Amino acid sequence: MTAVLLALAASLTWGFADFGAGLAARRTTAYVAAAGAQLSGLVLVGIVVLATGEAFPSARQALWAVLAGVAAVVGLSAFYRALAVGTMGIVGPITATGAIVPLVFGLARGEHPDAVQGFGVALAIGGVIAASLERVPEGRRLGRGVGLACVAALSFGWSLVGLSRAAPGGVAWGILLMRLTAVPLVGVLALLVTPRGGLSRWGWIGLAAVGIGDAGATLLYGAASTRGLLSLVAVLSSLYPIVIVVLGRIVLAERVSHTQLSGVAVALAGVALISAG
Repeated sequence: MTAVLLALAASLTWGFADFGAGLAARRTTAYVAAAGAQLSGLVLVGIVVLATGEAFPSARQALWAVLAGVAAVVGLSAFYRALAVGTMGIVGPITATGAIVPLVFGLARGEHPDAVQGFGVALAIGGVIAASLERVPEGRRLGRGVGLACVAALSFGWSLVGLSRAAPGGVAWGILLMRLTAVPLVGVLALLVTPRGGLSRWGWIGLAAVGIGDAGATLLYGAASTRGLLSLVAVLSSLYPIVIVVLGRIVLAERVSHTQLSGVAVALAGVALISAG
């Protein structure tokens, strides 16, 4: 039960943080938004490492953390850009299917989720296809940001795998090494891409809060991954699109078609079945 509560708390926190990041990315670039968020998160995790006094992880665990950091950079860059150009209520559920990656990884390592979870995976994939299509006069086409959301999903999936493999050596250390890898990479990208516009003082404060929230959610996920099956924890942590969908409707008054709404519902139902199996 502890792993479930930690994973759900991570999901809720990620939802609010990702929505804030999407708003920031609409005012500047995805790379600037990612760099600002990652930097503030790095400070928080550094403080946690100093406070806990965890021993440095093994070389193998550190390598997994570094690989998770690289995957996170790719995922965040694609995700924030997708949130900036697409409909948040569609982009969010698509990225949530990245949980299929650690699910498959867990199965390959001998974990045994049941048939209900297999049905959930099928629902999640079908829901993504339906949510990815938008109506145009001549028929249907892929919605804006869908391709980027799929890249983000795959990258986030591998980042979750990497973090879960690094977490036994110390959750805080694993996340710190992830951030130390990600910040320079995304910082260079932010410098190379000319921002579309600037953020106000409050915008930067909000972005710092996004980074702290993202780091906090990652800490919660890392702790959950050491207390339960990776194949279940990763999926429970991926329920954050529910928060994004709700905030998108309330704050941005986003409109989506009935088919897309059905796809979102089916995808989230699939995620729920995977976790409930």
